Amino acid sequence: MIFNYDVIIVGAGHAGCEAASAAANLGSKSLLITMDMNKIAQMSCNPAIGGIAKGQIVREIDALGGQMGIVADQTSIQFRMLNRSKGPAVWSPRTQNDRVKFIRKWLEILNSIPNLFIWQDTVTNLIIKNGIAIGVRTILNIEFRAKAIILAVGTFFNGLMHIGKTQISGGRISEPSSIGISEQLIELGFKKSRMKTGTPVRIDGRSVNFSLMEEQKGEMDFHRFSYLNSIHRSVKQSSCWILYTNRACHEELRKGLSESPLYNGQIKGIGPRYCPSIETKIVTFPSKDHHLLFLEPESENTQEYYLNGFSSSLPFSIQLSALQKIPAFKNVQIYRPGYAIEYDFFYPTQLNHTLETKLIKNLFFAGQINGTTGYEEAGAQGLIAGINAHTNVHKDKSFVLARNEAYIGVLIDDLVTKGVDEPYRMFTSRAEYRILLRQDNADVRLTEKSYHQIGLADINRYNYLLNKKKWINNILTFIYQHSVSADQINSSLESFGVSPLRNRVKLSNLISRPQLTINIISAFVPIFQEQLDKIPNRKEEIIEEVEILIKYNGYIAREKIVAEKINRLENIKIRGRMDYSTVQSLSAEAKQKLTNVDPETIAQASRIPGISPNDINVLLILLGR
Repeated sequence: MIFNYDVIIVGAGHAGCEAASAAANLGSKSLLITMDMNKIAQMSCNPAIGGIAKGQIVREIDALGGQMGIVADQTSIQFRMLNRSKGPAVWSPRTQNDRVKFIRKWLEILNSIPNLFIWQDTVTNLIIKNGIAIGVRTILNIEFRAKAIILAVGTFFNGLMHIGKTQISGGRISEPSSIGISEQLIELGFKKSRMKTGTPVRIDGRSVNFSLMEEQKGEMDFHRFSYLNSIHRSVKQSSCWILYTNRACHEELRKGLSESPLYNGQIKGIGPRYCPSIETKIVTFPSKDHHLLFLEPESENTQEYYLNGFSSSLPFSIQLSALQKIPAFKNVQIYRPGYAIEYDFFYPTQLNHTLETKLIKNLFFAGQINGTTGYEEAGAQGLIAGINAHTNVHKDKSFVLARNEAYIGVLIDDLVTKGVDEPYRMFTSRAEYRILLRQDNADVRLTEKSYHQIGLADINRYNYLLNKKKWINNILTFIYQHSVSADQINSSLESFGVSPLRNRVKLSNLISRPQLTINIISAFVPIFQEQLDKIPNRKEEIIEEVEILIKYNGYIAREKIVAEKINRLENIKIRGRMDYSTVQSLSAEAKQKLTNVDPETIAQASRIPGISPNDINVLLILLGR
């Protein structure tokens, strides 16, 4: 039995699993401590991975050498690419997953890592010596020592669940909350607050009338999360179902508002504005007579369904009577009601970009403890925390992603620079450079960086990238060099609404037109089709990326120029170089916020809310720039 480790990870949710696998795969002897080994990587809410902006994060996790994309692909029961009607900057992959198989696959991965050990227990105290985290103590009064500690505790810190007036202590349904560490962190000087999230009822599919709903099937194209060729969907594909609430349902919900923890003062925590409960929807939009719902399968081998859009903390009797007013749920049978949960989080401005805390060395926070929500945001933080815990232990250079490199960089910079005043969720609108941060090119952006700088992306993944880049360049070169005559193509263009050509044009000119695609043009240009047929694998993926690079070339080039200008400010280090309180030219607000955040660079300082361009100019002058 080993009691001394390089890295200890507390909590085996999505953040903890990514942190543990990253640290251990990099070579750190790691211990993952969880309350229940049977609920590792539990999908506490929706059994789905990805979505708007979240799908980009999952592809980035995969490109860096993380596991979430692999597990999602292998346990997917439905795949969709969202936002196809818009530009590729916001295309976002999403899967519905088999909850049971998702946990089993994650456990299989963790058990296969030689450097990783698992201990089932509850951590009650951190062992801190001279401002450095050196170990943990559990409820069984067992001590484990480590050179770095990662807290990835989800909603378990003083978790309190609400179903109407009923309150139950717990981190999620039927699981106890964690008490002790939160109080210890406060004594150490950390600042915390409370947040709230919720989840809908789970419904027995045998009691539902599916004929009264609209079927939504998945897509079986080449898209997936992982860039590894060997990862394929192996689970039976299932449909989701679309339905709506109605006036009668809303009337039943209104009857319970006086008993709603959200409106009677029972819940004090901050809830997610972008994912409101059903009772919040009917209060916020009183004139709306229906709201969209999705009935989503939880597993290929169960009858359990998740009712997306019906999150609630109302009394069970109100939830049931309201559902029965929806025709498809006239005879509904429920497995368990929806509930809200409150929990402690710690302000993320108390962290560095590595996710190491500023107050305690070698202590890292990842996931909902930082005020975020979502499996994907948690997994991304866990990955970065695991990498940097490892680099701390082995005295390597820390690993940080910039805002123009990844959505993960945007996520972490937002947290440590701007902080949170509600549960943080990633959106494409949060990224200034989203045409650069597309879901299709995460491997091009990140795999080489991961392979060379830290070694988490292995040689197989790196070789897949080199092969992909080679064929992208080959096809681009052919497209920009090869031209076609008007006689050769005009008769084919008429059916696509393209004006006849007068002269020879490059293939790139044709592909840049909105009506045309590579597949359309190659059907009429045999030599072009021959070039495409030479691609040995990942053909559709390579064609898609080439087409994006051509059609959006101007936008991509312009955004790169802007990003390069901002990067100059990222290189100007500022932390520890001045006492902001003594700078008379700064406003009182600027002094306070710069002191609180203590930015690492001028660029980070410029992103702090309340810091003006004039404040940045003052800092540049003082630095002699």
